[in-house]
Amino acid sequence: MHSRYGKGSLDANMQYLLDRRRNNSTMRNLTLPKSGQTDFSSNDFLSLSTNARLKDAYLAELRNSDLPLGSGGSRLLDGNSAYAEVLERDIARFHGAEAGLLWNSGFDANAGFFSCVPQPGDVIVFDELVHASVHDGMRLSRAAQTVPFVHNSVADLRRVLQEMVELPSMCNVFIAVESIYSMDGDVAPLRMIVDTVTEIIGAERGHIVVDEAHSTGVLGFEGRGLVCQLGLEKEIFARLHTFGKALAGNGAILLGSQTLRHYLINYARPFIYTTFLSYPSLALIRTSYDLLRSGGTVSLQSHLHHLTEFLFKAMRQLHITSAAARSLLSIPSACPQSPIFAVQLRWPRDLAIYLQNRGMMVRAVVSPTVPQGTERVRVCLHAGNTVKEVEKLVSALQEWCEKHPEDIELEGGSPEQVRARL
Repeated sequence: MHSRYGKGSLDANMQYLLDRRRNNSTMRNLTLPKSGQTDFSSNDFLSLSTNARLKDAYLAELRNSDLPLGSGGSRLLDGNSAYAEVLERDIARFHGAEAGLLWNSGFDANAGFFSCVPQPGDVIVFDELVHASVHDGMRLSRAAQTVPFVHNSVADLRRVLQEMVELPSMCNVFIAVESIYSMDGDVAPLRMIVDTVTEIIGAERGHIVVDEAHSTGVLGFEGRGLVCQLGLEKEIFARLHTFGKALAGNGAILLGSQTLRHYLINYARPFIYTTFLSYPSLALIRTSYDLLRSGGTVSLQSHLHHLTEFLFKAMRQLHITSAAARSLLSIPSACPQSPIFAVQLRWPRDLAIYLQNRGMMVRAVVSPTVPQGTERVRVCLHAGNTVKEVEKLVSALQEWCEKHPEDIELEGGSPEQVRARL
């Protein structure tokens, strides 16, 4: 292939890799939302992005302040403000933490934390399904080891930690978990994790780090998250809450001690070397937290959990008569504590297209985002969804199962053959 770089160029190599992904159906492409479709896809769990009360309060916050638009630089130079520091203290108080530090994104916060906090000789133990940002941070970390444990398995965590008992007393062990996992929607057995770490490693050396990105606004009183729901604020070394999901904004905050906050300011490169959040972004974060604190999202949170129970019961009652559909379509066996449902099947793009053509926005999630063999259609519920919309979703799933060819699995039909038959 010839290009402006010449034969065998970087362009040609990149195109080869893209073609390989296209051929094995793992190509990622940007898409645009379609108007009029019911949202069963986004992370806007409380539907605050379209909430009139939040929008009015946000505009009032902007009008009533003399804040500029841009932050002006990194926080260590010209980007800091009293507004940001008060906001950090207020959010930390809301979640029962000593201190907090704002970040441009949850990805930056995770990458920054794990790249600089673990010291030489320390060990990071992580749930095998933690977010990619944790993995990126670990790659840059000075930790001596990074060791996975089987997803949400306290027994396997215990096995891994017991191997750490003989480490020198000055070595720390960081345990990285999420409160709600974004692809399966399952909740970490956090209390058991805390008890296990305390028993085997001890509270002085075992430092639990919880990513609360998908539980913010969803779990706990007024959406304070899983740690607060379980009363474990004093047992957790660091917590990450993000604002781009249920809170309809962007950015994140890492909660912990004052010492941790000051250390991150000095050593976390994604914090030091980036322009800080704009003032309109900070104002939206402030407004969203004011809504949480005032109880303005309690009814939304309650409705969301009602829809979760409704969808679970309805999906368990699906009449799947096709043997092939039964073998390919896997739905949760227990009611999720979160609004995220993973419907696993062999060709998730076909089911996603089927639902999209019927006015429902869902997304197929395939390898490498999830491990091979766990491809799924990811269904997210929102406080703005209605029971009728959920009933329509379940009805479409039932129709898809009934139309699913009996011989797909037996004959090894291709995705194109499936689409033609459906």
